[in-house]
Amino acid sequence: MGDWISAVPSYLVVVLVLILPGAAVVAAGWGVRNPQRLLLAPAISATLAAAAATIAHFVGLRWGLLPLALFTLVVVGIALLLRRGNGADPAPAGRRTLVTVVLSLAATAAVTTVMFARAFGSPDNIAQRFDNIVHLNAIALAVQNGDASGFQIGATSDIGFYPNGWHALTTLAVELTGASVPVAVNGANLAFVSVLWPASIMALVGALFAQRRTAYVTAAALSAGFGAFPALFFNWGVLYPNLIGYAMVPAALSTVVTALDDRGPRALTRALLLVALLAGGVFLGHPNAFLSLLAFSAALVIGILAIRAFDARTRSSVIGVAVAVVGFGAVMAVVWAVFRTGAEHSRWEPWQNLAQAAGEGLFASPRGFSPTIVVVALLVAGFIAVARRPRGLPVLAVFAVAVALFMVVSGLRIDSPVRQLLTNPWYNDSNRLAALLPLAAIPVATLGALAIVDTARRWATRRSLPRWTRVTAAVVAVVAVFSVVVGPNVRIALAQVHEAYAYTDDALILSDDEHALLERLDDETPADALIIGSPRTGTSLALALADREVTQRHVFGSPSPELLFLNTHLRDIETDPAVCSTVDELGIDYVLDFGRRDVIDDPNGAVPYDGIQDLTPSSHLVLIDSQGPEARLFRIEGC
Repeated sequence: MGDWISAVPSYLVVVLVLILPGAAVVAAGWGVRNPQRLLLAPAISATLAAAAATIAHFVGLRWGLLPLALFTLVVVGIALLLRRGNGADPAPAGRRTLVTVVLSLAATAAVTTVMFARAFGSPDNIAQRFDNIVHLNAIALAVQNGDASGFQIGATSDIGFYPNGWHALTTLAVELTGASVPVAVNGANLAFVSVLWPASIMALVGALFAQRRTAYVTAAALSAGFGAFPALFFNWGVLYPNLIGYAMVPAALSTVVTALDDRGPRALTRALLLVALLAGGVFLGHPNAFLSLLAFSAALVIGILAIRAFDARTRSSVIGVAVAVVGFGAVMAVVWAVFRTGAEHSRWEPWQNLAQAAGEGLFASPRGFSPTIVVVALLVAGFIAVARRPRGLPVLAVFAVAVALFMVVSGLRIDSPVRQLLTNPWYNDSNRLAALLPLAAIPVATLGALAIVDTARRWATRRSLPRWTRVTAAVVAVVAVFSVVVGPNVRIALAQVHEAYAYTDDALILSDDEHALLERLDDETPADALIIGSPRTGTSLALALADREVTQRHVFGSPSPELLFLNTHLRDIETDPAVCSTVDELGIDYVLDFGRRDVIDDPNGAVPYDGIQDLTPSSHLVLIDSQGPEARLFRIEGC
């Protein structure tokens, strides 16, 4: 773990950026006495960073602390105005609640940081997965151009706009510390999983369960107790934008819960603006996350209003439920239509049959991850608690939505109209919907923990047990709930992450030899060099790892006709004069040849790049460096 010292500055920078801007907004608009509200700070900060980076693009400011600070000041000013006439949030009933929140968050942050640092292996390791090419290069390009807006991030893969929440914060880590892109990415990701995600889920349970200390401790522990999130996104994809978007969903959902209790136009306006702010941040994390937030909000709001209507038994309350059903239904119909994905991006096949999907979903253990006994016990206790006291139905409704979506995408046949209707906006990708299960399961498990604690307290009170037994039981309970971090569910997922982050001879993106050669590019090529190479073999990462421009920054994109010509004919440079003239026209100086190993492991993937793979040295292609049997760097001469 000593190697991780190099990632500490990046980690601390992102942690501070996640805490300070959001805390300033909360303090200005709601005060600092409410820990549930303070837990929103990381999600608010992530929203501010993504929005500020986009605004900076339009006003011509280089992305950094200045545009973030200016935008934060604007939002703080708005929060101060909204506070007039509303006042600060009251403090929770128990004075020890804030201490419990801080200690719980600190404990899970420490544990999670160590867990994922060990899974990553080394601070300069990269995830050897397909999407990582574009994400790493997007960071490098954002640093070069001083622009981390969605428009700049999209340019890396030749699209107009790409959600930039993850990229904006990670770019700051590079700019403010001078760390390499891989080190900054790993440091930032550790901050996201250890601070943003647990704070977000703790904010949700605080809103759902009246800020009970048991709820905060349980949610903090369980945030590190599932393999499906956040670990899955470091192995599948990798899906860094989805990671930050999903991590913000619980915080945004908590603002929906608290808004339902606000009364009066001023209070309601402030509450709804906070909902809109965080919903926008979730969208800038990833549109998939926004859809998830919308679906969960519909289940939660309709569930809460239905329970209240059942208690009140008034016409107005029933009308309120009907309006919510119709309103959410209309909005979701439009949103699902707008965010549909094309057939080429939504061909992911189901994993299993419907019964298997139901079993995995109900215990939040997809992909064959073994269930953790403590988690299963808490979920079962939550189910029983809802059966005995239906007021918990809204919490269960959110979980039911997550399980239903997972069952549909992973258990129905690929041509099912229901599957296509409901899960197409998630690309019909079972992994993306599997990752939603922990988000929705933790509140149910927390409800189960509260039911167990309440039952134990009543039992202890009836028997007049001495105080030391209660203290001992509390300590044992805390240890038990935190034991989920070493459960099989997490161990399996982290082992897969460790495998994904290893430089090996058969790694999908970069082998040890290829990585070593890229690290020498800074000494062997000028800073303004342009390098051609097959992006499907990892050569594109010369941009992210060596700060050298490449002809293709991602596997997909829109190469020019001239570049397409070289991709298939550069090997003919000795015999075809058109090759040299095209090289001169594009200004290409070097060739990186990493053989034919394909990042998607597709045997046909290498064919479109036959002209720049397995090259033979010649008078025009001068071999200037090599590492191992396949990693080679050529300089183009004589053109």
